[in-house]
Order: sequence, then C-alpha cells, then structure tokens
Amino acid sequence: MDLHGVANGRRRLASFCFMHFGIYLVCSSCADAFWVAELNISFWLGNQAVWEITENGMFAKASPLKKVSGVVVPPEGLYQNACNSETTFNKPPNGKSWIALIMRGQCPFTKKIKVAAEKGAAGVIIYNYPGTGNNIFPMFNFGAEDIVAVMISHLKGMDLLHLIHSGIDVMITIEVGKHYYPWLTHYMGTLLVFGLVAVAYCTFYCAGRLRRTRNPAPRRRQLVDINKAINHLELRTLKENDKEVGSNGENCVVCLEMYKPKDIARVLHCRHLFHQTCVDPWLSKHQTCPVCKWNILGAMEGVATETEPLVAAQIPNEASSMIRSPNEGNYGAAHVGMQKGPKAESRGE
Repeated sequence: MDLHGVANGRRRLASFCFMHFGIYLVCSSCADAFWVAELNISFWLGNQAVWEITENGMFAKASPLKKVSGVVVPPEGLYQNACNSETTFNKPPNGKSWIALIMRGQCPFTKKIKVAAEKGAAGVIIYNYPGTGNNIFPMFNFGAEDIVAVMISHLKGMDLLHLIHSGIDVMITIEVGKHYYPWLTHYMGTLLVFGLVAVAYCTFYCAGRLRRTRNPAPRRRQLVDINKAINHLELRTLKENDKEVGSNGENCVVCLEMYKPKDIARVLHCRHLFHQTCVDPWLSKHQTCPVCKWNILGAMEGVATETEPLVAAQIPNEASSMIRSPNEGNYGAAHVGMQKGPKAESRGE
C-alpha cells in the first residue's frame, strides 16, 4: 500500500478545500464588514436640552474613523441632495462646529460630501432614499476621505429634518463603534452548510482513496482480463502492397503517423487498425477502440456466451449420452469396438 501517496493526496485535497473556504470567508468579510457609528443626539430648546437619544449609523468605506460633533444643518431650499456646488447651509452663529444632513440621491456620495466640506462642515450625515425604511446600505466615498461621513436610515433622517424645521436645535456627536461583520449572523447558516459539505466531501474522498489503495484486487483482476482480451486480438505485419501503406494509405489515429511496410499492426474486432505499440497501452488504460469506442472486454464476454451454446448444439443426442468423463469416453469407445467385432465377423462369415 502506497501510504506516502495517500497522505500526499489527502493533504492536497485538504489544502484545496480550506483554501476555497478561506477565500469565501475573506470575500464575504470584505464585502459586508463595516464600522458602526454611534450617534449621541440631543435636542435643545434655547439653552436647555430637552431630550437625548442614541442611534446607530454606518461609516462610509473611506471615512476617517474619529469623533466629531456639532449642530445638525440641512441644505437650504427644496433640494436636500446637495448635488450643486452653489448649495447653501444655514450655518450656526459664532463659528460653531456643524454637521451637514443630506438626502441620498441625484449624484454620487463623493460629490455631496465635497460640497459640504467646502462649505465648512465638520462631518456629513447622509440619510437613505425614501421608501427604504430603516435600511442602511454601504456608502462608498472614495475621493472624499478627509471628512467624517456617516449614513443613517431614511426614517431617522426625516425625523431629524422635521425637528429642525420645527425650530429645535439638534446636536450630534459621532463616535466610532464596533467593527461589524454581518455575515456572521446573516450567513451563518450558509457558512455552516458549506463547511459541512466540504468536510464530508473531503472525508468520503479520502476514505475512498484509502479503501481502493488497501484493496487493489478488483483492479488487478480487470488488468488481467484486459491483457487477455488484447492478446486475443489479431496482429498483422504490414506489406508494401497493403492498402493501408503508402502515400494514399491511412494514419494511425493514436500517433498520427503513416503506416510503413513491416509495421506491426493490431486489428480490433471492429476492423479498425493501429500500430501495436500505440494501441496496446491505450487499450490497457481505456479498454475501448480509439475510433468507435468498441469495448474489448464486452466483446470477450459476448464471444464466451455465444460460442458455448453453439458447440453444445452441434453434438448429436446419441453421442452426448456417451460423453460423461474421460474414463467413460474410453469405456464407450471400447464398448463400441466390442459391438463392431461380432458384426465384422458376421460379415466375414
């Protein structure tokens, strides 16, 4: 038993499985992982805070991960998307720090964030499309990496906007939360099934390889049958006047070379002809004709099953009753001779 070969095959298969499993995990984590933004929100009437809550958002992919705070300021006018460089914000007096509150849509995230940064915002909060409820999606802000950018849901953004339009000052402090991997929860079932399938496949494959290595008898018997079948096939030594030889002759489909005089060819029962040195290794491995896929093992079984009944059918009933064993055959011949003796003598008389 080739234990070294089995061990190498098992290590290669295990490496293959774990490599693909690792790639799947990395791709999943890269696609879905993000940093949580913790929003500490306070609502002010005059100089008094009347309400404080904490909400969560999602940092943009290229956003700086740092703490910022300020008064929330939406764009002025009907258009809350801040896609125009002439967009204005009602900044707080005395140069207080402020954070822009912008609606998603109409232009890329990067453009909105740059417009707010040019106007002096310390950070940007973008709320999602109408109709998305509390859903938040990854926000890509490559090209505007110098300012903190956070996404919140549409409902939270509209609540803040409504309070601001009602005359309530909204203060927000953005802090860095945890690095979140949603695939650990959303895709845990998929990962578990994939891992179980991979482990089961590796186990059964290695067990099958080990079983076949420990029990090579079926393959040996098959090789013996194949060699017997090959030896029963016709061999021909090609001559110059054979139709397969010459410029108009045929090629061996295995080596693609022309047949030449004195080449030894193997003729299969399907009447296809090949070089013996070419087709014998092929038949040992594939057991079929390279052209028509005729199976040499099936042909040998057919010959065995078809010839035996024919031989038995040609034996007369009288003779078959006398054929029992070699000893009985001798006795039958002697008995026949004894019966012929008196007849011969009677003829002599």
